[in-house]
Formats: sequence, C-alpha cells, structure tokens
Amino acid sequence: MDDLAQLRVAIDAIDDEILERLNRRADLVTRVGAIKRQKQQSFYVPARERQIVDRLVAASAGQFPREAIPGVFREIISACLRLEEPLKVAYFGPEATFTHMAAQRRFGLSALYVSAPTIGAVFAEVEKSQVEFGVVPVENSTEGGVSHTLDSFLGSDLQICGEVTHEIAHCLLSHGELGEIRKVYSHPQALAQCRLWLSAHLPGVVPIEVASTSQAARMARDDPSAAAIASELAAQLNDLPIRRRQIQDVALNVTRFLVLCRPEQLPQMSAAAPGTRMRTSVLFTVRDQPGILYKVLQPFADRGVNLSKIESRPSRRRAWEYVFFLDVDGHTDDPRIVAAIADLRAASELVKVIGSYPCYDPEPPTTERDKADESEPKKE
Repeated sequence: MDDLAQLRVAIDAIDDEILERLNRRADLVTRVGAIKRQKQQSFYVPARERQIVDRLVAASAGQFPREAIPGVFREIISACLRLEEPLKVAYFGPEATFTHMAAQRRFGLSALYVSAPTIGAVFAEVEKSQVEFGVVPVENSTEGGVSHTLDSFLGSDLQICGEVTHEIAHCLLSHGELGEIRKVYSHPQALAQCRLWLSAHLPGVVPIEVASTSQAARMARDDPSAAAIASELAAQLNDLPIRRRQIQDVALNVTRFLVLCRPEQLPQMSAAAPGTRMRTSVLFTVRDQPGILYKVLQPFADRGVNLSKIESRPSRRRAWEYVFFLDVDGHTDDPRIVAAIADLRAASELVKVIGSYPCYDPEPPTTERDKADESEPKKE
C-alpha cells in the first residue's frame, strides 16, 4: 500500500505538470490569435493541426497508446482554438445523433455546435455564414448513398473541404425488457441496418420511422412498451437502459460524413500536410447517347486515376435525366486529374468540381520504430 500511495502521489504530480503546461500552451495560443486577428488571417488551419498530430504520433516512444494520441490532442487543439475564435459547426440532426458524434470527432468537444433539422438546413447555415462549417452524412457502408446530401449540391455553391468516417454501433434502448417491447422507434436508415436482428429477436414488434435516432430515444424515454435504436450517447442523455449493444446486421457498419465550407474558405482548407491522401468529388450531366458513360470515364482510366465511387441522381430538370457524382483519388492540382476533367467537360453538358480535400485516415502514420518492431521476431 505504501508503494501504491507513492505511485499515486507521483501521478498527481505529473497531472499537475500537464495542467500547468496546458495553461502555458493556452497563453501562447492566445498570443497567436491576437497576431492572426491583426493580420486578418484564418484562425482555423487544419493542415497545421494535422502536422502537429502526425509529428507527435511519430515522436512517441513510450507506453502511451499511439492510437490515442490523435484524440487527446484533437481535444487540446479544439479547446485552444476556442480561445482564439470560437468555431461554429452546423450538423444534421438533434444532439446525440451519429452526425453530431462525427462532427465532434472532427472538430473536438470545444467547438460550438448548431443542430439543424434537415440536411438542406445545414447547407443554408453555412451558405448564410451563420456557421463556419457544416457536417452531413453522404454514404453508409451497408445502405449506400444519402440522396438528400447529393441532391443539395445541385443548387448550392458550397464545397467539400473534408470528410470523417464514423463506425455506427446501434443499441436497443428501453425501460422495458425485450418481452415487454411492442414498438421500436428509429430513423429509417437505422431500422434498415438492424432489420435482421429485429426479425430474429423482436418478431411482430412494430417498427416506427422517425426523423432521427435522438428523437427515437426521446419518444421511448417515457413509454416502457417502446424501444429506440440509437447510440450509446443517446442512452446516456435520455437516461435509458441499454438492452442490447451492436444490433446492426453487418458488424462493420461505417458512415462517411462530409465537411462543408464556403468557396472563399478553400485556401486555408485545401492545404494539406505532405503525404496526405486526397480525394476530388465531381458532379456532371451527360448527353443521352450510347456509350457516353464509357466515353467520359475512359480518360480517367487512361491516365491511371482511380475512381472510388460513382452514383447517379435524377436531375429534376427533365424526366429520365440524371446527374452523376464521381469521387476520384487525388487533388485537382494533379496534372492527370486536370486533363481528365478537361476531357470530361468536353463530353458533358455540365461539370462541377464540388471539392478536393484530404481523405479521412483512421490509422496513425507508420514510423520507422513501427517498421523495426514489425521486423523483429515475435516472442512466444
């Protein structure tokens, strides 16, 4: 016990030192903010944030988990940024939705978050400069694309300046036991992602679609015969017991979210640390003729540019006319992509680049120490 007490005293001393250094960092950040304000420079520079995190992950040589470093410093940077200029971010859905959680994962807990009732409302908040950025879902690994997000780009000048992927872990929340549940509330996407589980464990129970998983949790909060499919955070905020975890039908269930900004914000957002993987998103319409898709996509293949996604949506201008959304690997400053998009323009009625931005990389960069560790024989 004496040893334990001494170790705790040592840990307390280190915590005090960490706190003192955080306050010193905050003082320096405040001074940086004053200089930026004087020179009318942007307060938020994501490339600088990425450089800080990558450098610290690469420099780590102790027992602290390397995969935890980005999360720790994201919160430190988020809190310090608030001292310079509070960052306002709009997101689709009420508090505790997965979009809200993805926004926090991207910008940290210290940003000022504004909920929007629809995806279109997120676009409007950013367009009217009520917030600096918006976060909206664009595709799910189980259910595919989010049509409302794609359609919103047709009438908007906003640009994609980043992305976040977030693993979707659905929970069944209810005050009642499984045998007492008579109805299940959730968003249509969540209900679809848990269809098989519901059939196997709650046969005959009525699924009811609502606007969000957070609304589902609120509706189930006061009804013991009702359950909600929602996040663990929604359970905490609504004081709902979690009856089952991980009830989604596909174990790896991931949603990709887009970060939206105004065109004038692109200079500070498009800069990226060396080696960062980039993605470019384009929307286009084509003339109705045989082989036209082959014709417009062939230039990308000829130049070795990888197409990671293509999706179509009705144009809403004429019947059976479609708008195509294309994701390609690389940045618009790549000569191969410049040439391929030029060929695309020549064969299309409309071409609009809606973003060239860093890909979300969930893994910390590999260091020479990691390579050395991997080359050493494993001890049995």
